Amino acid sequence: MAEPRFSVCVYCGSRPGENPLFGEAAQAVGTWIGTQGGQLVYGGGRSGLMGLVAQATAQAGGRVVGVIPQSLVDKEHANRACDELHIVQTMHERKALMAERSDAFLALPGGIGTFEELFEVWTWSQLGYHNKPIGLLDVADYYQPLLAFLSGSVQAGFMGPWQMDLVRVGTEPASLLAQLVQAAPRSAAQEGALQGKI
Repeated sequence: MAEPRFSVCVYCGSRPGENPLFGEAAQAVGTWIGTQGGQLVYGGGRSGLMGLVAQATAQAGGRVVGVIPQSLVDKEHANRACDELHIVQTMHERKALMAERSDAFLALPGGIGTFEELFEVWTWSQLGYHNKPIGLLDVADYYQPLLAFLSGSVQAGFMGPWQMDLVRVGTEPASLLAQLVQAAPRSAAQEGALQGKI
């Protein structure tokens, strides 16, 4: 398998959710990553949206890197079909390795684990710990209540508009992923590989 042209970290639920559009979006994300010659970095599970995005990436020819703590291997049914499956000891190790291996971050619908991962990389971005783009895929208006709450936080003076601007919000997987990959910092070799292909 050729060296991936980019690497996207995807945060999403280990459950499928009630709306079939959630699963369709996860599959669309994985398919786009794979067909564009990219690499998925994700939480290493094979259930829910996590499993769907990993399966779709692999089926479309992409590379899949899973990172999962030992304590969750049995609970989340670790995806042994990953090209790389890293079993770590703590959630801190998991998140650090996922961030290190990625050029950009994308959050799909999910629960508190997804929220926590999104907010952590968002916090790291505002503090200048990384300059990698962050995207939020708002499937079926799932994130509208959260976005409204965050707008209220800006109005209340606890956040600035510039902090909201650190996250790109979109509803179409392909266009949002293309924006993230184009905005990602990359090496000269990666830049050459991407020219005219996204």
